[in-house]
Amino acid sequence: MLTAGWLSTLILVVLVIIDIAIRIAALIIVPINRKPQTATAWLLAIFLIPYAGFLLFLLLGSNKLPRKRRRKQDQVNRILLEATEGLDEAEAHPGWPQWLQNSVSLNRALGAMPLVRGNTANLHANYEDSIRAMTDAVERAKRFVHAEFYILSLDRTTAPFFDALETAVQRGVTVRVLLDHVANLRQPGYRATKRRLTEAGIQWQLMLPIQPLKGRYQRLDLRNHRKLVVIDGELAFTGSQNMVDSSYNKRGNIKRGLHWKDLMVEFDGPIVAGINALFLSDWYAETDELLLREIADAAEGEHRQEIECQVVPSGPAFRGENNLRLFNDLIYAAEERIVITSPYFVPDDSMLYAVTTAAQSGVAVELFVSEVADQKLVYHAQRSYYEVLLRAGVRIWLYAAPTVLHAKHFTIDDDVAVIGSSNMDMRSFSLNLEISVMVHGRSFVSQLRDIEAEYRSNSRELTLDEWLTRPTRSVVFDNLARLTATVQ
Repeated sequence: MLTAGWLSTLILVVLVIIDIAIRIAALIIVPINRKPQTATAWLLAIFLIPYAGFLLFLLLGSNKLPRKRRRKQDQVNRILLEATEGLDEAEAHPGWPQWLQNSVSLNRALGAMPLVRGNTANLHANYEDSIRAMTDAVERAKRFVHAEFYILSLDRTTAPFFDALETAVQRGVTVRVLLDHVANLRQPGYRATKRRLTEAGIQWQLMLPIQPLKGRYQRLDLRNHRKLVVIDGELAFTGSQNMVDSSYNKRGNIKRGLHWKDLMVEFDGPIVAGINALFLSDWYAETDELLLREIADAAEGEHRQEIECQVVPSGPAFRGENNLRLFNDLIYAAEERIVITSPYFVPDDSMLYAVTTAAQSGVAVELFVSEVADQKLVYHAQRSYYEVLLRAGVRIWLYAAPTVLHAKHFTIDDDVAVIGSSNMDMRSFSLNLEISVMVHGRSFVSQLRDIEAEYRSNSRELTLDEWLTRPTRSVVFDNLARLTATVQ
């Protein structure tokens, strides 16, 4: 019979063996198909806290959606390619920059969406006016309404939108709604929101639900971050804004007086079919209902104006980082000017090199970010990049508190703009399902220039001298936060 001393020794030996085994396994498994900085961050976590680190890696180490979900996306991509065969409008004409055709072809290969001409676009930069515009559009719907939001929450600000959805159902309009599970689970009034949708007779589904007892599970922090509304296949809204009050109804935000500033774009024309196709692919992923005819309708549309648009779908359902690849391609193509607006600018090495290389090459590069933020770790991780950006010649504008500048868009010269739900951070590149739209049209870029001018008038420029005098504790915390951004 083992004495207590022998038992303690045996337990210690077993734990040491397990510890060594975890470290050896990590060295073999973690680097497989991962970026060096990501693999290094995971290995650091596992070596410092072996048991907890390895458990976290098992839970969060894969940024891929379940195989069934990825197969569905492949199926939808094939349908889109077949439905839009011959519709590619990527042949350069005198109004095109020399580099644009390659960018269009790249995005077509990555996301299956064609470039289409004949679109109109209007920007909605006021938060409440944007909700009002979407509500008015729902009230005019005749056939269907498709709404998809990372956060969809019933409150005083959004109640008219929910009322419009219910009224649409009552007059025979098909209303389908998608909302992200985890993002909404954390929102005040989540149960009331679900109850309201059900009582209104709306067809609704949670996106990427964490429901292991129902066999629905994937990595916890893989989220569907898209925001879009489609009306009758004729009108679409997309951009950075969630369907929730601009305070997000959080006590901390209200106490600090924080409110969000977003940008939505209202599209009319053939691009609407592409945005709708993305909604339908998400609907299929969550419900197994493949609305084949509606996806095929992406091939239809009348030409009206010479604004050319292309949907940029991205996320872990695709094989590559579609948004990161296209964004880098466009940044390297810039010849005169790049203006980036991103609430969470936490680039990977490739994007950091693209942005700083452009600035060092003489391209005028500006970055709009918020002076304050709601997410401390991301905010401090973002700040850790300011010095290298400033030294490269990037001009950084801090939008004044208490507004959180949440808009997500950038412009390349006076020719091309990209706008949507995607931040310029590693989460949006690797973990979130996102929608962006690439727009070629000087009239559209001009509209964005006016909005950028408004940002500038409400911001102050950060200088390198000011940044280098910040407290040491800020330097330490910024760089520690930066390490967490690479754990994906």
